[in-house]
Amino acid sequence: MPLRHTTCLSLLISMALVSTAGAATIGREQDIGNLKLGQRVLVDDGTCPAGQVREVRGAKMTDKGVSRTSSCVPRHGPKSK
Repeated sequence: MPLRHTTCLSLLISMALVSTAGAATIGREQDIGNLKLGQRVLVDDGTCPAGQVREVRGAKMTDKGVSRTSSCVPRHGPKSK
């Protein structure tokens, strides 16, 4: 019985980690709110070239909170032939 509980617990922890691993995609940078240090958010507002999306990152801690940096990164989606 303890092995069954351990297996279930391991499965639940794995599912929780997988669900939080991906970056969130939003439409506007104003919708981000409080960005945590190291957090990445994808912003699809049309400012990057075709096939790319802007990635906003919580870069470093300042006196006023977390400073942000952004760059265009390739858009991940289904591969086309």
